Amino acid sequence: MTTQTMTADGEPPIFYQTETEEHDHSAGGTTLGFWIYLMSDALIFATLFATYGVLSTSYAGGPAPRQIFELPLVALNTAMLLISSITCGMAMIAMEEGRARATQMWLAVTALFGAIFVGIELYEFGTLIAEGAGPTRSAFLSAFFTLVGTHGLHVTCGLIWIAVMIVQVGQRGLIDANRRRLMCLSMFWHLLDVVWIGVFTFVYLLGVVR
Repeated sequence: MTTQTMTADGEPPIFYQTETEEHDHSAGGTTLGFWIYLMSDALIFATLFATYGVLSTSYAGGPAPRQIFELPLVALNTAMLLISSITCGMAMIAMEEGRARATQMWLAVTALFGAIFVGIELYEFGTLIAEGAGPTRSAFLSAFFTLVGTHGLHVTCGLIWIAVMIVQVGQRGLIDANRRRLMCLSMFWHLLDVVWIGVFTFVYLLGVVR
């Protein structure tokens, strides 16, 4: 709602925005800006997928995917991230119901599964490097480490974000600003799930069956 006042000397009226209008504009700007960020992030991953597709057969005499990928371990890791997506959804349901403690609890569970995912990924990377299949061994491995590592870095940033939101919800409750931030966090986390499904299918499954 906009209010107006007339100046004493007959000058044109001055318009003032109410707090509600400022809040609506802020919320809309935050949502639009975050969607733009998500689209740019999706383009980055699309570029990395395309690069991996071009270099995935450039072994330079090194190991091929089916020789180094442990599919059961990767399947376990995939399950960890998918479960974290479910628990993130539960946190959003709790938020909509106005249950701050439940929201914090589900965020903590999401962070736990996300941390397990990152831990397994680091274990995989460490094992490959110890076996001489590091990122400098071939173009295939360079593309693999870059794609999977970039995704893992995003998950790590998501874990930090979750920790910050747990603290903010504890301090300020489920105010409108925190609800917006939680919705952005949820969209970010689900994007990482979608990207990982692409990694699991395009990199690991196709690599093993070739």
